[in-house]
Amino acid sequence: MTVLKEPAPSLDVREGTYGEKVAAVEPGGAEFIPLAERHGRPRQLLWTWTSPNLEFATVFLGVLAVGAFGLSFWQAALAIVVGTALGSVTHGVLSARGPAHGVPQMVLSRISFGHWGNALPAGLNAVVAGIGWFAVNSVSGALALNTLTGWPQALCLVIVVVAMVVLAFFGHNLVHAFEKYALPVLAVVFAVASVIILAKSHPGAPGHGGGMGGFLLTVGATFGYAAGWNPYAADYTRYLPAESSRKAVGLYAGLGVFVSCVVLEIVGAASVTIGGDALGQPTSAFTGHLPTAVADLTLVAIALGGIAANALNVYSGAMSFVALGIKLPMTLRRAIVAVVFGAIGFVVALSGLHDAGQKYEAFLLVISYWIGPWLAVVLLDQYLRRGTDVDGLLFDRRHRNWAGPVAMLVGVVLSVWLFSNQQKYVGPVPKHVKSVGDIAFEVGFVISALVYLVLRRPKAGRAGEV
Repeated sequence: MTVLKEPAPSLDVREGTYGEKVAAVEPGGAEFIPLAERHGRPRQLLWTWTSPNLEFATVFLGVLAVGAFGLSFWQAALAIVVGTALGSVTHGVLSARGPAHGVPQMVLSRISFGHWGNALPAGLNAVVAGIGWFAVNSVSGALALNTLTGWPQALCLVIVVVAMVVLAFFGHNLVHAFEKYALPVLAVVFAVASVIILAKSHPGAPGHGGGMGGFLLTVGATFGYAAGWNPYAADYTRYLPAESSRKAVGLYAGLGVFVSCVVLEIVGAASVTIGGDALGQPTSAFTGHLPTAVADLTLVAIALGGIAANALNVYSGAMSFVALGIKLPMTLRRAIVAVVFGAIGFVVALSGLHDAGQKYEAFLLVISYWIGPWLAVVLLDQYLRRGTDVDGLLFDRRHRNWAGPVAMLVGVVLSVWLFSNQQKYVGPVPKHVKSVGDIAFEVGFVISALVYLVLRRPKAGRAGEV
């Protein structure tokens, strides 16, 4: 990988002065970050990727493993570790590329998909991150605030959405700072709540017929949750100095995701063994196991954690949109797009205040359906291009690599058609062999990798490739 000393002539360089200012709106959009603007250390990624997962959406994933997928606590714990580890490792690998290239993840994706073919993953991520994930976390934060205060759910939603959008509007530095200062509060509150839940739980309780199907569903859902951050990875490492250690960047980013997700998901799984309406009233059921003072603090932490997660979601959703290549003349184009996404996400979240559990389960699986094939193309292409200078492809509108979007589409369509297993659609394989569960993301990854290997031409590093 080439470490840049000066911006290549072919790079679109972000205009304006930003530096380390926190109370300033980040200028520009998805352009290369000038070397003079680089700052920070790899260890900051630990809190940047820990805080967003200290929220109830993480806890509820563990709840689903036992309450909806029928696993015992220990089966759920194993599936959680496996799925989260896969998504965390890929997150670390992708994060490590940010400092050297100085661009967001969905601009790096152009190398594998071509300038226009990249509209497929970038467009999907803009919708999933800026609207889908934003709605999911807005709902969990609003329900926590509603349970704590008794205020109308719609008002609680407005409060948490405004906080999330303000953070994303100001941009990169404020998002990092917020995650840093939110971490001690979130960590202490959730640590106390976790100890109480684990002490009351019954880990030896049997499962309810989840079997291999439930295990694979949990692996897919937990992978989807952890890997849901993958398309954002370089967004939060591109400001680091170009000479930053790739190992340190990847380790801190991956570790932040892995530890936070595994701990809270296992606690969520344990909470189901205590009793209560974990699926129907998930927030109140979870906090109902806690002493009143701890329960109230946990509700505050759930709302704060939702804000921490959505600051990243709406920021990266806007980043993916501007990475589509649409020319927006405004100096604050990323910031304006973040506000628009927040408004749309608010409307979607309103519809999700009811029946949140089933909608969340389906959403997690849908994420893994497209991220698996996208990852296969990106990681395989990165391996095949090792040792090649690819910076000239990042902003070259002539760059074509149709093998990327074709391989991704084939992987998504075939894997979902054959192996999807959720409320809205069950594929022919799990319909006839229930023990298979949902392995769409694993199958999609393999299919896309094989198709890409077949279609990709040699000498793929040249601009203008077809």
